[in-house]
Amino acid sequence: MTYLIRHVTAFSYEPAVGESVMEVRLQPRSDTRQRCLTSSLDVSPRANVMVYRDFYGNAVHHFDIPGKHQAIEVVSEATVDMLPRLEIEILRQSTWAELDELVAHGDYWEMLLPSQYARPTEMLQKLREDLQLKRRGEPLSLLKELNTAIYENFAYAPNTTRVDSPIDDALRTRQGVCQDFAHIMIALIRQLRIPCRYVSGYLYHEDKCHDRSPAGASHAWVEAYLGEAGWVEFDPTNNLLGCERHIRVAVGRDYADVPPTRGVHRGEAESELSVRVTVSRVDAPRPEDLGPAIVFRSKRPSSSANSDLAQFQSQQ
Repeated sequence: MTYLIRHVTAFSYEPAVGESVMEVRLQPRSDTRQRCLTSSLDVSPRANVMVYRDFYGNAVHHFDIPGKHQAIEVVSEATVDMLPRLEIEILRQSTWAELDELVAHGDYWEMLLPSQYARPTEMLQKLREDLQLKRRGEPLSLLKELNTAIYENFAYAPNTTRVDSPIDDALRTRQGVCQDFAHIMIALIRQLRIPCRYVSGYLYHEDKCHDRSPAGASHAWVEAYLGEAGWVEFDPTNNLLGCERHIRVAVGRDYADVPPTRGVHRGEAESELSVRVTVSRVDAPRPEDLGPAIVFRSKRPSSSANSDLAQFQSQQ
């Protein structure tokens, strides 16, 4: 299956701000599961866009907009060929002993340690006890069970957490968005001494599917290293295993490593960020309307005229 992805990000400032420096992770990955056939990035006001690969192999575009400006628009388009995910690919299950042996001889330590948004807390420990989560059975079967448990125990509720919310916010209310569920699952899996990482990307929504995550936004899920089965994807928001509808853009320890957009600017200003995303099949009519925007507002300006205001784009 080949998909067309269009991701439009617009920033507006009141009053105008000075120099903006920004980096974006919006280009889908090319690996054994998918191929990014084409990718383009347009920035307004015009800027010299440079690209590099970060530590995890993600494509990072960065640019600098000098002078005063009241708006920035970033338009990313890509076509991605997704390979079928065959169930047989993850039937080569490793036992706990085999998994431990492979992890001990590999370079997985970063995906085993606590990270900024995926770290143990008292509330997480209570959830672990409630779920009776401990090493038993086979690793893959246990993580499938955990994936379902998070789906059943947490309500999908946009705008109940922030992009920088700790996992305790979602644990306390038992609700949140895909970013929260991914961080909770990563923290629990790492406590089982299984390497686990955060995946930023897109989910193609079909009419016959009953996904909780909405169209029109980027998505997040997790990958766990399961030995002979390799890195296996779990989507706790929708109670899915990774499939050809999951389009991977970037991987990291947690969201802090892979925000779709991140930047700083000079000057005091109230800001608004709007995001429009469409994912469609290339053999379908090209969408003319990107649909309603997801909007994030900051009403508090930066503390001084020369300070920098961090900009993040959350994942739903």
